[in-house]
Amino acid sequence: MRSDSRSDCPVNAAIEIVGDKWSMLIMRDITFGDRRQFRQLQSQMKEGITPSVLSDRLTRLVRAGVLHKAAQGPGRPTVYSLTESGIQLIPVLITLGGWGARHGGIPETLQAEPQELEAAGPERWNLIMEDLRSRHLEALNSST
Repeated sequence: MRSDSRSDCPVNAAIEIVGDKWSMLIMRDITFGDRRQFRQLQSQMKEGITPSVLSDRLTRLVRAGVLHKAAQGPGRPTVYSLTESGIQLIPVLITLGGWGARHGGIPETLQAEPQELEAAGPERWNLIMEDLRSRHLEALNSST
């Protein structure tokens, strides 16, 4: 058990890392929106997030090992990439999206895509995860 964890429950452990209001939305935007710079995340998140909250959540996700932060050089923006741990959240994001489409009261016109992605199942999810590995992990490995 982590010393700062409230319990040794696996659900609690996951919630302590990604269970706040903003972390999964940040993960969504990095995963499906390919927004990897602070400014992109802050300006393009449709739910609206303050810079201070975004900074805090990005720091937490990096510290938890879900994201990797890389400076691109002087005067160039920092880029956030998914780690393997972050990529392994994809089935959770897809399942949450499907559940939200069914039970979240969103317009019917926005329900089809998340429900179809969820129904496609693990075979499709694995393809998404492999694509993310090639875009996020290979870039990390080539820079180290």
